[in-house]
Amino acid sequence: MKLNLPDPITSQRPVHNWLRPLALHYRPGPTNPVVEEALAGLLRAFETLGHRVQPQPDAETKAVLTTANYDEMLNWRRALMFTGRIQLKLEHTPTAYTLIHIPRREFDRLIAYFSAALAKTPPDPADFVFEGMSPEAPGVLIEQGLRGGPLLALMRLLQSRSKCIHILLLLGDDHPERIYHFDLVGAFPYSDITLGAEAFYLDAALRIATYESTREITRHEVLPPPIPRAVWDGLTTPAAMTRAGRALGERTFFTDMIRIADLVPVPAITESIASQYSEGCFVTYEPAVEGLIATITGSARPVDKGNITERDLAVIVGVRPDGEGAQVRHVTDKQNDPPSSEAVEMMAIDLALPQVDWHGQPVPVLRSKLHGHRGVKAYNPARVAYIPLDTPYFHYLVSCATEAQARGIKEAFARAEALRDPADPRPLAFTILPGHGVVIAEKWAEGKAPLQLIWEAMDNGDLVIDNFVPQGPLAYAPGPDGRHWLVESGHA
Repeated sequence: MKLNLPDPITSQRPVHNWLRPLALHYRPGPTNPVVEEALAGLLRAFETLGHRVQPQPDAETKAVLTTANYDEMLNWRRALMFTGRIQLKLEHTPTAYTLIHIPRREFDRLIAYFSAALAKTPPDPADFVFEGMSPEAPGVLIEQGLRGGPLLALMRLLQSRSKCIHILLLLGDDHPERIYHFDLVGAFPYSDITLGAEAFYLDAALRIATYESTREITRHEVLPPPIPRAVWDGLTTPAAMTRAGRALGERTFFTDMIRIADLVPVPAITESIASQYSEGCFVTYEPAVEGLIATITGSARPVDKGNITERDLAVIVGVRPDGEGAQVRHVTDKQNDPPSSEAVEMMAIDLALPQVDWHGQPVPVLRSKLHGHRGVKAYNPARVAYIPLDTPYFHYLVSCATEAQARGIKEAFARAEALRDPADPRPLAFTILPGHGVVIAEKWAEGKAPLQLIWEAMDNGDLVIDNFVPQGPLAYAPGPDGRHWLVESGHA
């Protein structure tokens, strides 16, 4: 069954063709006239699209919507993200969405406050101390603000106060004007009243439907037999991966890992969201095992991608037939944690592209891939190919570790002429994941170590990496230096 997609929204923004109807329950919370107006419009939009708004939750409930005050530190025992199953008397935990209203004047004041605090050199941790947050929280808010601006710092504050990852930040004084959609990775696209009243709420509802129509693909499968320790010790790729991690770390490519316990002192909070967390990864194909040597997931334990060891590596050899995760092989006498949540997308790219001959052995056309929470400000088109995702991905963002993200990335790389034609002289290619980050890939090159082409491109300006991650439609245009520069980066 597909959704009903009315003209007021489809005429303005392309929508994914894989969306599914969902059952949503509204759990009353703090309210005011602006919140009540927004709730009425949003719940009406869900019904217009063909979703079920449930007066009572049941086994089919996918999402639960509630409200919270922006200036209140909610006790974690009342937060649906942690105790929703108990509160709603369910055997599963639906995704919690919290609508938080901030009057426009107060929103502007908070943004101005964080802007001024972040502008100090260096920022003063005392400016980022808020009641109820962990002693480590000022450092996290500073890092997030310097990476994504004052809105990202405000996002982390509101997520901490509401004990909820998925925030619908409602702006407006007398009536709803805008809804920002916050998630764990740091995306902040918005729905705006300038779309028109009906399209405004349809757009907001479609963003939730997009998230709920995807599924995580982290149920990795271990295939026998294990790789003998002697074989592993004879490989050069693991050592090359550790060197690559240091090289990329020296270039400050990796963002700091978000540990929720560093924001709020809540028991077991990290475990509650571990399956949703993505810290990025990098992989290199190893012919001797016919698979990818990949960094492990940060959900297993904290991993500094700029300082990895062999214990931080996993081996990916395929994708499960049902698509629910990757197929991995363990190594004898080695710690074997699961690969990063992007494991499926990394392998799926290779399965969609041709192979080439490398020293007499068939290998994927791509040698290495790098996924991170960064943007690309400029690139040299003579050396680098930009591969855009399908149009709906720029308007309705998808989340990390999902089959939707893996599908979008695979389909983009699969149609890239620079990769389909092994003779194409461009050794690098990348795609932007709006609200999320970037995937960069390199071909094989004689005399180069894994990922070396990528970090050398950062050094010589063929790739200009940026802290800012576009939040919606984007465009690159030729500049006077021959490179293509990001000239348009709108909001989804």
